[in-house]
Amino acid sequence: MAGYGHPYVIHAANLAQQQAEPVRVAHEQQQQQQVRHQQQQQQVMHQYQQQGPQDALAQAAQLELGQNPNALAIRRPFDPTAHELEANFRLTRFADLKGRGCKVPQEVLLKLLEGLQDDQNQEEHSAHFMHVPIPRIGIGMDASITPLRHSGLSLVQTTDFFYPLVEDPYMQGKIACANVLSDLYAMGVTECDNMLMLLAVSTKMTEKERDVVVPLIMRGFKDCALEAGTTVTGGQTVMNPWCTIGGVGTTICQPNEFIIPDSAVVGDVLVLTKPLGTQVALNAHQWLDQPERWNRIKLVVSEEDVRKAYQRAMDSMARLNRTASRLMHKYNAHAATDVTGFGLLGHAQALARNQKAEVGFVIHNLPVIAKMAAVGKACGNMFQLAQGNSAETSGGLLICLPREQAAAYCKDMQKVEGYQAWIIGIVEKGNRTARIIDKPRVIEVPAKEKEGELW
Repeated sequence: MAGYGHPYVIHAANLAQQQAEPVRVAHEQQQQQQVRHQQQQQQVMHQYQQQGPQDALAQAAQLELGQNPNALAIRRPFDPTAHELEANFRLTRFADLKGRGCKVPQEVLLKLLEGLQDDQNQEEHSAHFMHVPIPRIGIGMDASITPLRHSGLSLVQTTDFFYPLVEDPYMQGKIACANVLSDLYAMGVTECDNMLMLLAVSTKMTEKERDVVVPLIMRGFKDCALEAGTTVTGGQTVMNPWCTIGGVGTTICQPNEFIIPDSAVVGDVLVLTKPLGTQVALNAHQWLDQPERWNRIKLVVSEEDVRKAYQRAMDSMARLNRTASRLMHKYNAHAATDVTGFGLLGHAQALARNQKAEVGFVIHNLPVIAKMAAVGKACGNMFQLAQGNSAETSGGLLICLPREQAAAYCKDMQKVEGYQAWIIGIVEKGNRTARIIDKPRVIEVPAKEKEGELW
């Protein structure tokens, strides 16, 4: 099935993309609000510069968050010198691995997890409410679902952490929190009752770096949790050679509040709610400081292109999948997972393995952050973006939807959030595996650059 994809997939994707025009005005209004907010921030900054020295932690938070430290502020590029750090300070230098490199390979992980699998039949462990079994789900899934002693309720939990990916500590905190919550959202769980934060402070940081960076990471994590309608009530903070940030998400659910990811049927289509290419964008941005690596890609991308792709990647990674999860219920999703460290294909394969029916997933379209497909190609086999193996962080949801509902889902995502979703493949009869066609259609996101707009 090589070529540019299944005809229905292309037709439905085009239908969804035609809905972009109605939100253009909303984007312009948002841009005007951003400009006004930035002007207010500049006024506040001027006032604080006149006030003289402040407590280092409060000043760090104030510089990053503007007038109200508890408000979700619109970001500006992180400037280390504004916090009295060295101009060459880079948060990503406090860990040697990132992206796919910090993941235990999927096949190795599955073997290691065999010892945790319960020997007893899952059905024997299922609780019952009104004579209806409540499933127990655990090892290998996005989140664990544990029936409680109390009738009809289940405990849903997930945990995740990783190393620094971006230079902005505040955004790193937001991304880490969004990444934890995505595992709940992938199960159709839209409410998180509680979060814990897991943080490791690098032993390589100076006291000044620690006192600036750590409060900003924690603030970003907290603000993202507030945006998700939950709170951080505890956690664990340790010293470690490498910096890490992550957490635990917990909620109590009734059976109708989660979607067991095992009901895909032949004829369903696959929808993706965020573009691919975050790993490529993050690496390309770091290469701006590394001439020998920059020389490999400078013929296909400009510095401005890379900086914009980096901003897009940060915006995408910090965006919650909560709306996407809510709409899964509205449009009768049959299964879903979130796309993270194992890449699109790795997570599609894991989802396919879990299906009750004998189905297979075939992916035809790859929505990619603009210019990053060209960067990936210029790097040879390094990222394997076109093969679906490039690691993503806090990526979108990959959802199996009824064919007749998919275009409406994408349209609703655009209407509610102002962000696109794409129909990228189909569910056909198969042996519970996933594959990407030989020459997938790359969809540049956004398709056209708009002056003063990120997307």
